[in-house]
Amino acid sequence: MAGAKLWAMSNLETRPVETECEHTAVPESGGRPVVEVLEAREVPLGGPRAMTVRRTIPQRQRSLIGAWCFADHYGPDDVSTSGGMDVPPHPHTGLQTVSWLFSGEIEHRDSGGNHAMVRPGEMNLMTGGHGIAHSEVSTPATTVLHGVQLWVALPDDARDEPRMFQHHVPPPVHVTGAVVRVFLGSLLGQTSPVRTFTPLLGAEVVLDPGAHLVVAVDEGFEHGVLADTDGVSLEGVAAARGAMGFIGPGLHSLTLANDSDAPARLVLLGGTPFEEDILMWWNFVGRSHEEIEQFRREWQEEGDRFGAVVGYQGRVARLPAPELPPVRIRPRQNPPPPTSPA
Repeated sequence: MAGAKLWAMSNLETRPVETECEHTAVPESGGRPVVEVLEAREVPLGGPRAMTVRRTIPQRQRSLIGAWCFADHYGPDDVSTSGGMDVPPHPHTGLQTVSWLFSGEIEHRDSGGNHAMVRPGEMNLMTGGHGIAHSEVSTPATTVLHGVQLWVALPDDARDEPRMFQHHVPPPVHVTGAVVRVFLGSLLGQTSPVRTFTPLLGAEVVLDPGAHLVVAVDEGFEHGVLADTDGVSLEGVAAARGAMGFIGPGLHSLTLANDSDAPARLVLLGGTPFEEDILMWWNFVGRSHEEIEQFRREWQEEGDRFGAVVGYQGRVARLPAPELPPVRIRPRQNPPPPTSPA
């Protein structure tokens, strides 16, 4: 894997900034929720020759959707000549990582002793509350990598949870005009057995050409629809490939549509509004600048918090943390979900 050019499932920005996400209470306006389109911004990972991903959250417009605090969309990228993915052991705190692929295969190892493959249609969820480290390497047979990288912020009463790894293969649910795979939460009569610490929804939806799908949802959830292809719309509002349509709580159902003449794919995310302030930097979620400093110091000093990844054989033994920014940044507050008059 020498000379690898592509990374995913982790934040490998060389100059990450701290992001403080302040929650905002949902207004009791009685208005009907309306769709807000979050345009993706391109983020290069790992240096000038590395992969560029499309990131929709966090951003200035919106930092969180439920407890979902990070969403990158990448590929399809031909890695047959680039050396593929080789991410050395690196740390996480205060979050759960959700690995979901559309194509390709990735080998996962973590300091909880877990060794597993990430494959299309199979969800791997890793809990790094108190601290965990893991590595990710694409398999030799992989020619195209394509998928999403998702993080879930842990609430304060669960952010010190021990290392945990869960694997789930959701069965395809065939409904008129669509195939749905529910990897977290409940939808269309399917419930994922995977443990989360706040109410969440995660599902892949593939819509037939011209199809419209109405799905019943929890009215207390806010939702995001990440478009993997063109043609996707939420409640009649189009989201271009890589963008995300966001809608606040208050609806009993959502209308998902494919306005193109080819199949369209989307990832539906949801959850109750996350009512805590968090700070994100690099691969850590914490509550203060001082806490992030401590996490970084313990990783650099190879402390016990993160443990050791056994079996990784790659370009370097472990990924060093970037330098912390010299100043604090101002908090980013989630604005209230947009609504129309009642």
